Amino acid sequence: MNTDDLRQRLMKQGLDHHELNNNPLKQFENWYQDTSTADIYEPGAMSLATVDDDGQPWQRIVLLKLFDEKGFIFFTNYESRKAKQLDVNVNVSLLFPWHALGRQVIITGEVEKISSAESLKYFSTRPRGSQIGAWSSGQSQLINSRSILETMVDSMKQKFEDKEVPLPPFWGGYRVKPKTFEFWQARDSRLHDRFIYHKDGTGEWSSQRMAP
Repeated sequence: MNTDDLRQRLMKQGLDHHELNNNPLKQFENWYQDTSTADIYEPGAMSLATVDDDGQPWQRIVLLKLFDEKGFIFFTNYESRKAKQLDVNVNVSLLFPWHALGRQVIITGEVEKISSAESLKYFSTRPRGSQIGAWSSGQSQLINSRSILETMVDSMKQKFEDKEVPLPPFWGGYRVKPKTFEFWQARDSRLHDRFIYHKDGTGEWSSQRMAP
């Protein structure tokens, strides 16, 4: 089944409340698996929204590397613009824009840094070029030309020649701990199906339908 056919089938099928998993993480996992059926490129690409200390929102695409009951993990430079904003305001929003399926998932929550051991475990699996790149780029800093970046890359290659590239002390992961999940399924005539999950007073998740 090609992507267009799958999108049309999902739009016709829609999303009923009784079909939702009681656990939004399980519901996310089910939809994430559907992206494999559709062969979507980089299904873990998600828009991360943060807010700076002036109240200005910012967005960028980051890659989801792991998700479990604890939350959703991405990696970055801890001295980057987004990291500085997260130091000020830990509240974030994630958006998974699976347009090919007529679906999107929005997650709101708070971030926390993961442990250095967890970051090292992932960093050691990255291609060597990406490891060198993490050491070479002062992410979000202004530079006069690309040659400055390339010179730094050459310098790091020489520094770590014939050695394992260590985890930079300024690089690692964040975990987004969800507060809400919203699942959005496109339907004809803009009468989309939307459901939002919140935690109740007992810490259990509950879901409700929203108007499109």
